[in-house]
Amino acid sequence: MAVSFEYVAKETATNLWRNRMMALAAILTVAVSLSLVGTALLLRQAVNRQIGQWSNNVSLQVFMDASASTGQIANVRSTIAQTPQITHCTYLDHAQSYEQAKKLLASSPTAIEALTPATTPTVFRCQLRNPSEAATVSATFNGGVPGVYQATSPSQSIRVMQQVTNVLQVILLVIAIVLLVSSLVLILNAIRMAIFARRREVGVMKLVGATNWFIRVPFMLEGLVQGLLGALVAAVIVLLSNLGVGYLIRHYKVSVLGSAVLPAHDLVVTELLVVLIGLVVGVAGSSVAVRRFLDV
Repeated sequence: MAVSFEYVAKETATNLWRNRMMALAAILTVAVSLSLVGTALLLRQAVNRQIGQWSNNVSLQVFMDASASTGQIANVRSTIAQTPQITHCTYLDHAQSYEQAKKLLASSPTAIEALTPATTPTVFRCQLRNPSEAATVSATFNGGVPGVYQATSPSQSIRVMQQVTNVLQVILLVIAIVLLVSSLVLILNAIRMAIFARRREVGVMKLVGATNWFIRVPFMLEGLVQGLLGALVAAVIVLLSNLGVGYLIRHYKVSVLGSAVLPAHDLVVTELLVVLIGLVVGVAGSSVAVRRFLDV
């Protein structure tokens, strides 16, 4: 007995309507779990893009003592010139450093009042040939060079950001996996109820010579549809999340986080992966149900 598309579609729609509450619960659970999966993927890609941009612009700042002598400053300048990892440097004297500090501390008037050009340390701002060498170069100037107060780079902050993101991503994925398992169980139960409701029809079809696949396909397609619908809802949520982040960055003019918004290509790949996972969950749930509860 051949399986026609019209028959399969009709039987699948009938099964979904008969168990619509269970099917809706399965679809929503799939949607929520896959939304978390998609969010974790977006977070990972956004952070990697942002860290990549920041890493390429990592600079080394060598802060001098406010009382550093001209000779000590000249010695540091010579050391910088002899450091191959440094491509070029900009030197800010007391006045320039003071003006820069006023901009950075604009929200803290008390801190600005405590500073004067004479007490503001001069600083060398250096660009590195390889951002990964920032810690090594910093150690060179933090090793007791006369007149140097401290050499710093944002490398540590970037590492902390990566660690926090990794922990957050693991938490999201663990929650998503638990919900995906719940989705699979709900789909399995929905198919089991459909099989139970149609057990007499299945018996009649077997008597008239229906093949195993003729009986199984509508039930398997039901699980596939539930997984697909849940995945499509999740894909829309992921898309809106990416658009929402982009809007907030533009609205509040946080240009430093511009790379956190994924381009169309990366977003499409993420969406396709979310849909694929939804299909796999739907097929897996329905396949287990058919094997365990459908006696053909």
